[in-house]
Amino acid sequence: MLVPRIKSFLNNQLTIKQAKQIHAQILISSLNHLQPVLVHQLLLSTNNYSTSVFLYVQRILYHSRKPDAFSWGCTVRFLSQHGQFEEAYALYVKMQRLGLYSTTHAISSALRACARTESKTGGISIHAQVHRYGVCNCVFVQTALVDMYAKLGDMDTAKRVFDEMPDKNVVSWNSILSGYLKAENLEEAQRIFDEIPKKDVISWNAILSGYAKIGNMDLALSFFQQMPEKNLASWNTMISGYVECGEIESAQRFFDMMHQRNNVSWITMIAGYSKCGDVKSARELFDKMREKDQLAFNAMISCYAQNSQPKEALNLFDEMLKAGLSIQPDGQTFASVISACSQLGESRFGSWIESYINKLGIQMDDHIATSLIDLYSKCGDIDKAYNLFHGLRKKDVVAYSAMILGCAINGKAVDAIILFQKMVDAQIQPNLVTFTGLLTAYNHAGLVEEGYQCFNSMTDNGAVPSTDHYAIMVDLLGRAGRLEDAYELIKSMPMKPHTGVWGALLLACSLHNNVEFGEIAAQHCFELEPGTAGYYSLLANIYASVGRWHNARRLRKNMERKKLDKIPGCSWTEST
Repeated sequence: MLVPRIKSFLNNQLTIKQAKQIHAQILISSLNHLQPVLVHQLLLSTNNYSTSVFLYVQRILYHSRKPDAFSWGCTVRFLSQHGQFEEAYALYVKMQRLGLYSTTHAISSALRACARTESKTGGISIHAQVHRYGVCNCVFVQTALVDMYAKLGDMDTAKRVFDEMPDKNVVSWNSILSGYLKAENLEEAQRIFDEIPKKDVISWNAILSGYAKIGNMDLALSFFQQMPEKNLASWNTMISGYVECGEIESAQRFFDMMHQRNNVSWITMIAGYSKCGDVKSARELFDKMREKDQLAFNAMISCYAQNSQPKEALNLFDEMLKAGLSIQPDGQTFASVISACSQLGESRFGSWIESYINKLGIQMDDHIATSLIDLYSKCGDIDKAYNLFHGLRKKDVVAYSAMILGCAINGKAVDAIILFQKMVDAQIQPNLVTFTGLLTAYNHAGLVEEGYQCFNSMTDNGAVPSTDHYAIMVDLLGRAGRLEDAYELIKSMPMKPHTGVWGALLLACSLHNNVEFGEIAAQHCFELEPGTAGYYSLLANIYASVGRWHNARRLRKNMERKKLDKIPGCSWTEST
């Protein structure tokens, strides 16, 4: 009577508590042959990954007197299905060491784990086992092999395995299609797409995504209109494509046409408005969302931080932390919050964020550490920034750029230049931020020729100078008294100079009492920012320095007539 009763329990959904009670009965009654059924049913009953369930199942596997391939294979599959790829592969390796015959499901799951962890060596060894176990003709295993090689970028092997398959299902075709799209070989991807005997919505979405990613939205739209069946991913792909192309109105049109939306739809639109600087529209969308998850909060906080609204970013972060929302911040949240703190010069938040990250058990990855480097640097705590920089596991262009700029703005020009040389020696390609930091360092050190060489080398490194880079060069030349060179550089700019450029020349003219270029620079500043009194004051001071009191008085009267107030001095660094 006991065995049928236990079997009846094992046909139902199980909690871990119920599983433990049934397991106790199995052990007491020496019904060990039912352990694999228990393991299988418990894993099937667990919809989301649970560490406690895995650890319990792991104990069953490790302490079983007669390990069985079914239980081990089910567990490998469970881990792979729930994104625990490293654990899945490790368990598969232990399974092999025990001499257990791998099921096709275990092999397919282990191959998927290798693909996601980019373990080509592991994948190749499993490929060899496929031949040894004689499962070469299994469509699931062969498809997993195609998918693995495709995701690892080895399209030659992926295509060879694909061509050798006696039977192909739509998943097999989609795997090779996705591989060519990932490799950005649209011509071959299109050929494969045309050959698919029976396309499903995933096939259509894949080719749709391929053209959307390269910005060919006309062709993407053509495929979208031909689709016999569309799902949310189809609509979201079109919205994302238009967002990436900067066509926010087209993205909004598609968004409005959707009969049903998920959070990906809303978040993509929020990111789109963030990208084009329309924070108001982004917030309106955020407020309309019925269920706001972590990703939605991250998108909106990031929108505020990226569009120079740091206070709003921190206010929304505070809302996110409120009890009742039960939404925990992650690394992406903190990266945006740290960026907001950097803009405000609030270094005191840095230590709090570090301790809060530790409290939540979030790993201090290089991305968060780099954000903190930027924060501490801008707030003047260069030693703390240096400590974080030296502790990075991998120093990329973002980390180097943040540290170089940090040294530059903190008066450590030599350190910034040395860091840049180390970066070049490490064969890391500099970006626009790197050159901003390096030019700032040369500017602070007054190294004009070196600054010129650096500026001219930007195009050789694939970096096109922005108006900000021109502004730094104008400041460097102007401070050195080379006002005519500075003016000629401005005239050579391929884009329209902003007030930062003309303001730098005007400031240099005030340092060297140069009326000629001072008047030219001031006139441009008046036109660009007519309400800013500082430019009038600088020109008035230039006139006064050369004895042109009449012109100085006229300017000051104009300021009074226009009711222009001087901008008070301020510091972004908190006073302690």
